Amino acid sequence: MRGVPISTNAYASRAVTHQATPTAPEMRSVVLYLKGVAFGGSLPVSRAQIRQQDESFAPRVVAVTRGSTIDFPNFDPYFHNVFSLSGAAPFDLGRYPDGQSRSKQFTKAGIVKVYCHIHSQMSATIVVLDHPYFTTPDVDGQFTIANVPPGEYTLVGWHERVGEQTSRVTVEAGHIATADVSLPVGEAR
Repeated sequence: MRGVPISTNAYASRAVTHQATPTAPEMRSVVLYLKGVAFGGSLPVSRAQIRQQDESFAPRVVAVTRGSTIDFPNFDPYFHNVFSLSGAAPFDLGRYPDGQSRSKQFTKAGIVKVYCHIHSQMSATIVVLDHPYFTTPDVDGQFTIANVPPGEYTLVGWHERVGEQTSRVTVEAGHIATADVSLPVGEAR
């Protein structure tokens, strides 16, 4: 005897009907920072946001100082479950619906890869730094890192797909320093 599959509607099929196309240019997913710099002052903390919208994280890359908090609001009409297994900050915010938000404070420097347990295509990266000498470039690639004390530094340009590219920079008191870092980011495919 041959079995015939029985159809059921117990689990309605669902497809991603509208996944957001990236609204920010790839250049906005680059983080520029000084590597190995010692910071002796009181570390400024901030509150940033990574939205869950159209089954995507936005923005995809955020840089903050150690001690800062990131909010993860859900703007989708279904549940999300934000988590990370990264050594710098393992966490699981649990499932939560549209209109709710969960937060996480980042107390250790490092790269934190973030995902959704429910939607495997969702990913974001948080770069947590031990100093305030970092920035994200403008869409044309121009950037400023303010209040850097005089000295010799390694400037890092980091992108989630490309990794790190470095350049040496000398900062002199009372002068503007210039540096070039080349990252072949192009536009997302």
